[in-house]
Amino acid sequence: MALDRKPNPNDLSAFWMPFTANRQFKKAPRMFVAAEGMHYTTSEGRQVLDGTAGLWCCNAGHCRPKITEAIARQAAELDYAPAFQMGHPIAFELANRIIEIAPKGMEHVFYTNSGSESVETALKLAIAYHRARGEGARTRLIGRERGYHGVNFGGISVGGIVTNRKVFGTLLGGVDHLPHTHLPALNAFTKGQPEHGANLADELERIVALHGAETIAAVIVEPMAGSTGVLLPPKGYLEKLRAITRKHGILLIFDEVITGFGRLGSAFAAQHFGVLPDMMTTAKGLTNGVIPMGAVLTTAEV
Repeated sequence: MALDRKPNPNDLSAFWMPFTANRQFKKAPRMFVAAEGMHYTTSEGRQVLDGTAGLWCCNAGHCRPKITEAIARQAAELDYAPAFQMGHPIAFELANRIIEIAPKGMEHVFYTNSGSESVETALKLAIAYHRARGEGARTRLIGRERGYHGVNFGGISVGGIVTNRKVFGTLLGGVDHLPHTHLPALNAFTKGQPEHGANLADELERIVALHGAETIAAVIVEPMAGSTGVLLPPKGYLEKLRAITRKHGILLIFDEVITGFGRLGSAFAAQHFGVLPDMMTTAKGLTNGVIPMGAVLTTAEV
């Protein structure tokens, strides 16, 4: 359909931005118009260091020629193919390459469109896994205070960011939360993983006693919290979570949307900390932020 009028690039009224004070922004907009390497360029021509890699997306830097050329080449060859009952060879090749760098034990990939969708998919897979095993009562999901798992209903429900939760009412039922691990009184000025806080994983035993292990499908945590302030897990904490979930037949999900694809030095936080979950959610660095895409990695058992 042809436009009746030429769009005005200075008219900012139509677009609404998430997590932004929109009226203030539109009075004094901050616009990036280009990027290269680790710098953005503003509309005034200033160079701005991208200290957060585009909110943890652009792990390989901006406008890498190999990446932009690959996108153009693929769009010219095949822009879209239906995802049901048919496929494209590169989708299978990519899945194999992801598994090659994933923690040993991760064997399958399920594609999504974002990190938020990866979380929803992992939560659904957890419930479906137990139902397939004849454990249909396992529908309860356990998150963690201060946790961030995207902005869909499931992710907000298991997440623990209060300002994200309070607007939307009851969200999903059957959700409980572990305590967060931020203990500044005990761990101030710690280098590396904090010494104190592994005992907080034992709160999962209290939740199991309250609801019954036979009702709990999965526990989801960020192996290293990001949106709440970059919190390293206390020494032994993830190991305890893994042991308790395995003891009670509960699936453990690592949300690696931020930590995946080299953010901690290793390809994934699961490798960095030496703890293998049952599922991992990914996005962001998977495509260097250039297209909306995520993936859920699972073990062969799941």
